[in-house]
Amino acid sequence: MNLPEALVFGKSFALLGLITVFALAGCDSANETTDPVPETQDMSASESPDVDVSLALTSAQLDWVGQQIFRNECAGRFQCLVHWNDGEAFPSLGIGHFIWYPKGVEGRFVESFPALMEYMEQRQVNIPQWLRALEPFDAPWSRKAEFMAVDDSPRLAELREFLAGTQGIQAEFIFRRARQSLGKIVEAAPDERKSEVANRLKALSQTPGGVYAIIDYVNFKGEGLSPKERYNEQGWGLLQVLLAMSGSADHSALVQFREAAAQVLTRRAENAKDPIERERWLPGWLKRLETYEEPPVFKISE
Repeated sequence: MNLPEALVFGKSFALLGLITVFALAGCDSANETTDPVPETQDMSASESPDVDVSLALTSAQLDWVGQQIFRNECAGRFQCLVHWNDGEAFPSLGIGHFIWYPKGVEGRFVESFPALMEYMEQRQVNIPQWLRALEPFDAPWSRKAEFMAVDDSPRLAELREFLAGTQGIQAEFIFRRARQSLGKIVEAAPDERKSEVANRLKALSQTPGGVYAIIDYVNFKGEGLSPKERYNEQGWGLLQVLLAMSGSADHSALVQFREAAAQVLTRRAENAKDPIERERWLPGWLKRLETYEEPPVFKISE
């Protein structure tokens, strides 16, 4: 597919470059033919004049982000493009491990695979016919054992090939989701902390590592806006991390974000009823946060 030379994702800031790749394993991470994209797309963070967050990625940089998220979620493994984690009631698909609920399952986590398919329809992607024909659009496996019984079937092989061949579109979708969430996150903050949250987003947006952290965390643990995504009335999304940042002048915004995310995710695991979150998932989550740092090499890709 032909990605734009620049996907404009804000108002004024040009991101220099993202070259270094951070390795991170994990498929069990718990939670993600086309018309050419116009040369430039409006990717403004928010319609609200109070949210002046500037982000920009070239097509090469967007590709880097997509590859990095794929490594975070799947260690870049083809088989993991369609996967069912232990302890979960749903499969996870694509480079972002997008959630897809089976019929009758109403989980606390925001479902994202149907929204990805809607975006692909808009982009006129050639979607497998059996997938397009599902009505209602629910995951066709009711439980993990049923999924594993057909894991080597031609249909699942076709689905994995389809997802492997549309990684660029998936990266666009992840990027757009993050962009669309920023204004909503500021609006959802307590009135007395809205400016504080907006300023923290703006500070993160000024560096390549901060841009990556925003995009990845929204795909990884969500915006923090859904009332269902709570344990003991405490959320774990981007909003909660921004509120938990220390504001210390001794640390960069990215270091503060990484530390706050570790606190928020540890709190989630401690609040969870299922011990799998503390025993298996939390170590992987914290390892993923270690990738939230500035790339040591800065080059503008030609």
